[in-house]
Amino acid sequence: LRLAEGAEQSVPFAVAMVCASSAGCGSAGARTRMRPARMGRSVGAAGAGRGRNARPITPTPFATPARPAGRSLLPQRPLGAGLARRGNRDVTTLSSGGSASAPARLIQHKEEAWWFYRYLSQVYDHIVNPGHWTEDMRKDALEPARLGEKHVKRVIDVGGGTGFSTLGVVAAGVEPESITLVDQSPHQLAKAKKKAGLKGCDIQVGDAEKLNFPTNAFDRYVSCGSIEYWPDPQRAIAEAFRVVKPGSLACIVGPVHPTHWFSRAMADAWMLFPTEDEYIKWFEAAGFICVKMHRIGPKWYRGCRKHGLIMGCSVTGIKPLSAEGPSPLADQLGEMAEESSNTEKKKEANPFKTFWRVVLGSLAGFYYFVLPVYMWIKNLIFPSKVSFV
Repeated sequence: LRLAEGAEQSVPFAVAMVCASSAGCGSAGARTRMRPARMGRSVGAAGAGRGRNARPITPTPFATPARPAGRSLLPQRPLGAGLARRGNRDVTTLSSGGSASAPARLIQHKEEAWWFYRYLSQVYDHIVNPGHWTEDMRKDALEPARLGEKHVKRVIDVGGGTGFSTLGVVAAGVEPESITLVDQSPHQLAKAKKKAGLKGCDIQVGDAEKLNFPTNAFDRYVSCGSIEYWPDPQRAIAEAFRVVKPGSLACIVGPVHPTHWFSRAMADAWMLFPTEDEYIKWFEAAGFICVKMHRIGPKWYRGCRKHGLIMGCSVTGIKPLSAEGPSPLADQLGEMAEESSNTEKKKEANPFKTFWRVVLGSLAGFYYFVLPVYMWIKNLIFPSKVSFV
């Protein structure tokens, strides 16, 4: 990928304001360094976006940052090196580095995730959201996506499930008729279709790793709480790059990997909990620039992140003006490791193995339904001056 050192053509305000808000985003290859921060603080290059109250700076003419000499945006190792054998399927596990001791992540498969949500969809909005994905968190997480800007005409919400995150997009100022909601679970989408606030949305079954939309189709890409089920997160983020317009922004909200030994074991047995570092690498490898991370979490966690969070960060990146086509990784990704459960092409799965993976993975995931209760009780007992970190 070669990025232009300057944009000679005139650029609409729609593009200028996006990059201008990423003060000090530096070069296209510049890494966003992680520093200790409480939830609700943004982690950005050169101290950009300080805190949840950060506001956009005055837009300036967009100039695509130049790539430093000798620095490549592409991964430093072959993509195929991250394939780890899981059952009868090969699944890209970039986060594991392709080691022999790759985490089980029993629900990080399309077939297993389909069955997992077949039943969880019945209580998702009543059990999952109150403990992990509140309205305050949703507003905080979507703020970096800048959905309320006037030029935002088309938004895609990938993995939107029951439509809770999509309602956040509507609350940010986007008309329902301008939103496309995609999810691989028809059971989750059935819940979304019943919500009055989403009347007019284009709701359809789809696969995050293979979106059925043309290149440069959307002004914003949003995905909340879906990356943890993607067998190949790098492929899905490359798809995000493809479907957004040049100069437009993608926002992914997802979990963060725990450091506490028991929580880490439960997370790795359940699904994908990426590290903050991995989010940045995936975005940059896909071709995004001005990549920024904003930390979020339930207010009763009071800064505690050692147990990980199902919804712990909001990551944004901008598609360069010079990139009018697909991601630079498009020709390197090869064939999809798994087909969606809704396609005729999907590989035949072993029903017995799928059953036990769903059961065991759900048991591991149950820990993360108990954890918020534990944190909520601690918040009631200990005074506000006590930190849980």
